[in-house]
Amino acid sequence: MPLRHLVLVLGDQLDGRSAAFEGFDSDRDALWMSETPEETEHVWCHKLRIAFFLSAMRHFRDAQRKAGNTVHYHEMSAERSKDRGERFAEVLAKDVRALRPQKLVLVEPGDYRVREQLREAAKSLGLELEEREDRSFFCSIGEFRDFAKGKKSLLQETFYRWMRKRHRILLDERGRPEGGAWNTDAQNRETFGRAGPGKVKPPRAFRPDRTTRAVLEMVGRRFADHPGSLETFDLPVTRAQAAAALKDFVEHRLRDFGRYEDAMWSGQPFLYHSRLSAALNVKLLLPCEAIDAAIAALRAKAAPLNSVEGFVRQILGWREFVRGVYWLQMPDYATRNGLDARRELPRFFWDGETDLACVREAMHGVIDHAYAHHIQRLMVLGNLAMLYGAHPAKFNDWHMAMYADAVDWASVPNALGMSQHADGGVVGTKPYCASGKYVQRMSNYCGSCRYDPAKAAGEEACPITTLYWAFLDRHRKAFARNPRMGFQVRNLERKGKTELDAIRSRAETLHRKWSARAG
Repeated sequence: MPLRHLVLVLGDQLDGRSAAFEGFDSDRDALWMSETPEETEHVWCHKLRIAFFLSAMRHFRDAQRKAGNTVHYHEMSAERSKDRGERFAEVLAKDVRALRPQKLVLVEPGDYRVREQLREAAKSLGLELEEREDRSFFCSIGEFRDFAKGKKSLLQETFYRWMRKRHRILLDERGRPEGGAWNTDAQNRETFGRAGPGKVKPPRAFRPDRTTRAVLEMVGRRFADHPGSLETFDLPVTRAQAAAALKDFVEHRLRDFGRYEDAMWSGQPFLYHSRLSAALNVKLLLPCEAIDAAIAALRAKAAPLNSVEGFVRQILGWREFVRGVYWLQMPDYATRNGLDARRELPRFFWDGETDLACVREAMHGVIDHAYAHHIQRLMVLGNLAMLYGAHPAKFNDWHMAMYADAVDWASVPNALGMSQHADGGVVGTKPYCASGKYVQRMSNYCGSCRYDPAKAAGEEACPITTLYWAFLDRHRKAFARNPRMGFQVRNLERKGKTELDAIRSRAETLHRKWSARAG
């Protein structure tokens, strides 16, 4: 029987209930999946990130075959010479010529580059490519365009309230926000104090099975020169494991997630965070499932409103918002450089070798787990990269390479927009910049550091503090026009010429030192 539909399943679409499976006939249709070298090397990917995607894909393949579906699957070889670094579209073209399907079907990709490749491949093959809506999101691409239409600026808070109302989430019987406020951020900025967080139950770990062990062995051989470690691999790679990880978070960490979501502590890479983003971003877990579980905990009085609302806002508000911005603004969005930053990232963004304690601490989590929670990402690593003047596209490439949860639609607006303010204020109305005093307030990192966060110049000055003032000085005119930067600009203007000259000199020394070890 001739093949009717060849259904393409991408590495971040591992949902057997997606629109791609609508009308699927196991007698006439088949699935197609490919571990393509290009997707691991267009940025120099962390070994653990590669292993996570490939293991999750192979488990999904096996589940589909067990369900009776035909899956045409390309496994990557441990030897680079055997697959010659083929592009995704090239591998697909070979199979299409052999299988001769009547139509290609897929859920809309989450990566502009991949979408364009597939469209071009289908066109060159003379085949119809049916792109179906990704229903895992609460807001479709078209609905976001309708939301954005006619607005001079896009405010995440406005979008979040709109989404809460549309989906009737955390609303009372009159349609007002539960607890009387849309946003509980004021309750979610606590620090641990000198005593620290105490004993925090870590996220549930999943022992690698035979499939995952084979992937780890292959990745260790083929990608030995890539950054990161494979020793701590314990991520969920099946739908059942992702559901177990969600249950574990809700039972053991959601209660305190809210008030401590901005806090940091040495030796604690996860704290009260969910560590669910990787499972969410490859669709092993759906956002509606995560939100429903959190709200169920609220109803059962197992978690307070501020924690549940904070968690819901990350998913329903921010995650949906950045995805909408991505598809509204691409393709030029990825090339924006609103602050005209040009520097290469210092080498310690890849190997963690630095005497700056907060960066070393955050980078150990990245190297060991391909993970950092949102404050480490934004206010330590992202903040430092922006203050230093790293090229935003280089920073986004690093972000895509080093985090297990990185997918293009999420990475570009978060890394280039929110973190580096390179989009000119599309996702954030001000740069998220701070001195070393912020890190000192929110963590214990500074206690083990040779630098003083209160000092901006001299050998003992915290590099983050030095670069913070140099950054404000460099962009003084532009920031003076931003009403949300007024306080910081006024503080800069209180500094005398002698002090500013010393800060500039120290910043230049740091630039020379770190540029010599760029990578």
